[in-house]
Formats: sequence, structure tokens, C-alpha cells
Amino acid sequence: MKSIIFGAGSDLGVHIDGAHLGPTQLINDLQSFYKGEVQSFTQDEAIIKSRNLSDRRKNEYEIDKFNTTLYNAMVEKIKQEYFPILIGGDHSVAVASALASTEVHKDLGIIWIDAHTDYNTFETTITGNIHGLPLAAITGYKCPELRYFHEGNIIQPAKTVIVGARSIDKAEKENIKYSGVTVFTTEDIKEQGVEAIMEQAYAIAGRKTMGIHISYDLDIIDPDIAPGVSVPEFDGITEEEAMQISAYIGNHMKEVVSFDLVEFNPLRDINRKTEQIAVNILAQMVTAINKKSEYDNKIIY
Repeated sequence: MKSIIFGAGSDLGVHIDGAHLGPTQLINDLQSFYKGEVQSFTQDEAIIKSRNLSDRRKNEYEIDKFNTTLYNAMVEKIKQEYFPILIGGDHSVAVASALASTEVHKDLGIIWIDAHTDYNTFETTITGNIHGLPLAAITGYKCPELRYFHEGNIIQPAKTVIVGARSIDKAEKENIKYSGVTVFTTEDIKEQGVEAIMEQAYAIAGRKTMGIHISYDLDIIDPDIAPGVSVPEFDGITEEEAMQISAYIGNHMKEVVSFDLVEFNPLRDINRKTEQIAVNILAQMVTAINKKSEYDNKIIY
């Protein structure tokens, strides 16, 4: 299996600018060791981005247009048995990547590594930032407008795990409460350790599925360590814990069929600290996918 990187340069899902620049910067950083195929998509520079606090559907049409193009490109490559690595961009781009993977693999679980649960709807969102809605859309909880381009299976909430949450809106908690989604908080990681949490996450997302989609948001890391994100949340995990998570994924890549790394905002980074962490995570993924390919290509007698 060959890997392919998709750069998804959009920050239309958040009122803060800068995350649309992240994919290009990270892809340039990867050139020294990544020799696979790359496809890059960037938001239309002519778009006048809405930042209206009273607008609960900020840039909805533009996001859907961007995600439709991204989704179609990813479905085509996944059908050709490429392993997709998506580099965002804000987290709204994961609607395209997760559903593209589901379109081909049919029955997936998902592990959503994020300081936020991203389970708002257009009715419950406080900010109107659509990057706070993607997991609800991916799991079929309302938000059909954000997945109109996809007619296949959604990912079942019972096979959905959020890892690292620590900032959940009040109404969003109600959305999650009876959804069937499993949530592990940052505090759970501190108390139980990365390996224990990831073991549980894999067990839930991987049970009776054809694989796992992983979506890794850099804002899970404490902003004192990784400041280069659009919406930082304090009391996050350490760099060591972040790398332990990616190491666990790398060591269990046989179960994984697609991977996102999102929300790197170079305009908010300090001394390229977040950038280096992001590159290290991506390097681990590329290495693990190469090993997965070598394993899959072996002939066993």
C-alpha cells in the first residue's frame, strides 16, 4: 500500500486566520524524507471570510464546496489502495477525509484526538465556527448540510472515541450525553496513562469494523508547549504524551486505514515549536505506513 498526502489548506471553519497555511509549510518540511504522492487543495483567495459572531453558519457554502472537491479526490485514491494522510487546515476538513474513507471501507470506527469534542450542531454552536461541528456530521448527528456530497455509511457513534477532551460547550454536552460516543478527557490521560486510554479507544473503534480512521488535532497539546493552533485550550497534554499517542498509533497501524493531522496555525506558532511537533508526528506516521506496506507485501509460506 502506497501513501498519499492531501494538503487541505482551509481555515474557513474558524474565525481565526492562519490554519490554511499549515499544510503547505508542513509538506515542505516533509520533503527531506517523504517521497510519495502529494495533492494540495487551498481555499479560494477571493473568498471574503465571515467572522460575524451572530452567524451560526459561517462560510458553510464555501466549506461544503472545498470538502466536496477534497472528498472526491480522496475517494478516488483510496479506491486505488492508497493510504491517505490528510494535513489540515481547520478540523472541518475531516468531514471530507473521514467520510471518504468510510465510502470505500464501508464500516469504520473513528478516534478523534482533540481538546474539543466537535459535537455541536448549527442549533447548539455558540461561535458559529464550523470546525466545532465535524464529528457530529461524520457520525450522522444532525448537520446533514455538511455531508451532502456523501451518500454512503456514516461512522456509528458507538464506534466513535474522543481522546483528550477538556473544553465542551454546555449544549454540546447534551448532544454527546445520549449519542453513544465514548469520551476520554485530558484528565483521564493523566490518571490512566496514554497506553491505557489508547488501548480502550482502539478496542471500541476497532470492534467489528473494517478499520479505524484517526483524526489528530494539535490543540490536544498544552499551548505553552504547542502554541501554533487557532483555538488553544490550557491544561493540555505534554509533548511526551503527544508523541506517545502517535507512537501507539504507529505501533498499531495494521488497524488504521486513514489519518488526519489538523489545526496547525503557523501564524500563531512561537519559534516553530508546534511545527516541529507536527513534523515529528507525521514522520512517525509515514514510517509506520511504510512498515505496514512491507508487512502487507510479504509472502507467507
